[in-house]
Amino acid sequence: MRIHLGCRLTYEFPAPTPMIVILNVHYSRVGQLERPDHLQASPHVPIESYRDSFGNWCNRLVAPAGTFVMGTDTVIQDSGLVDEQGFGAMQHRVEDLPAETILFLLPSRYCESDLLSNEAWRLFGQTPEGWARVQAICDFVHNHITFGYEHSRPTKTAAEAYSEGRGVCRDFTHLAVAFCRAMNIPTRYCTGYISDIGQTPPFGAMDFAAWMEVYLGGRWWTFDPRNNEPRIGRILIAQGRDAADVPLTHTFGENTLTGFEVWTDEIRG
Repeated sequence: MRIHLGCRLTYEFPAPTPMIVILNVHYSRVGQLERPDHLQASPHVPIESYRDSFGNWCNRLVAPAGTFVMGTDTVIQDSGLVDEQGFGAMQHRVEDLPAETILFLLPSRYCESDLLSNEAWRLFGQTPEGWARVQAICDFVHNHITFGYEHSRPTKTAAEAYSEGRGVCRDFTHLAVAFCRAMNIPTRYCTGYISDIGQTPPFGAMDFAAWMEVYLGGRWWTFDPRNNEPRIGRILIAQGRDAADVPLTHTFGENTLTGFEVWTDEIRG
């Protein structure tokens, strides 16, 4: 399957403003791109690229005053299969985990697993360990939180999402991540594209999405507490401890987002 994907973001800046932008497809999928998804900017500005501590590809630039447009556009080869499932994947003892996974057991800015620990064990302590426990957490979060863009705010944490019972996909993911970490399951936050391929119309406006990956049975597995079902055309951009590590744009100054377009379309024929 071939998928045309990309985005276009339009800003208004009152003055030249530094930015960090994370919009490129994750390095684990670069080999499937038919052309590089270089960040394009109008007006043209110098762009410096680097990898952050999680391996995500980041771009630094200074947006000029006035209207500034940036985005990416590419075609990626995809298997066309839904997210791989690992029913029965075992949970590791903490002492047996690879060292590189330990970071994803710890509380973070938006995922207060320490604050939610008692509640996590109350809710999920009697569930079978491993895959079934993670699925139980996703089922709970999916049913507990009511989705709505009007419920979004950039500072909302997992504990607040749990208390309020409302949010967007990042809130679903933050809460599920926090619960998993509280149950000693390494879990990392992911952001990227999720297509509507294989879904029943009508479709809402396309947006970027958040989901999580958990470490079970010696590897990382995808779970999506917002949609709570395997999906076709999930394309990773970045991963980290929570949304604070992987903002699509981080702007160091006053700005107004005036245009936002995202596309992930199957190319037929």
